[in-house]
Amino acid sequence: MYMQEFLKLIINYTSPEQLYMILFKLMYSLCEMKGWGDPFSYARSREIYMSNFLGHMIHKDFSGPDAHSEDGALEYKSTTSKKIQATYNGLSWQDSWDQQLEYLKNKKLACYKWHYFARFEGSRIAEIWRMSGDKVLELLLPGIEIKFKNKRSKKDSRLGGTLTSIQIKTYGEKIDIQSLSLHCCN
Repeated sequence: MYMQEFLKLIINYTSPEQLYMILFKLMYSLCEMKGWGDPFSYARSREIYMSNFLGHMIHKDFSGPDAHSEDGALEYKSTTSKKIQATYNGLSWQDSWDQQLEYLKNKKLACYKWHYFARFEGSRIAEIWRMSGDKVLELLLPGIEIKFKNKRSKKDSRLGGTLTSIQIKTYGEKIDIQSLSLHCCN
């Protein structure tokens, strides 16, 4: 009974976005306190958190973009590393390099105006950066091309790449997280 009254009180005085962010922090803290590890090992919960924090609309499906804004479809990447970075794993293989390039440009990387990169410290966003999809493609393309052309020479031939902290900080734009409307819950 107490829990129902508590939830009613929270729901009446917070927006759904703020409530999500409060519950996210509580879930993480509980699991940390009990030694259960990160309850959100798949990044979807962090994508939802980022979307609410940035004032975007989360995409309903797991395929395609992660969120939408007035700028269009968006891609999110998050990390819990000590330095900001963005890993793009499991990119679909195409039959030829021309088809691969077309896929990366129009369906996977450059099709999103912005890619957002967040570094979390526990349940809190420590920093957020964004970079244009065209720049992400430009930076990842050399490594992806090498992997594509050498795909049969390795046991693990997953196609992907990583944007380093230096690349993100050099070519990205840092988001002022203190100025965001929902930062009260961060």
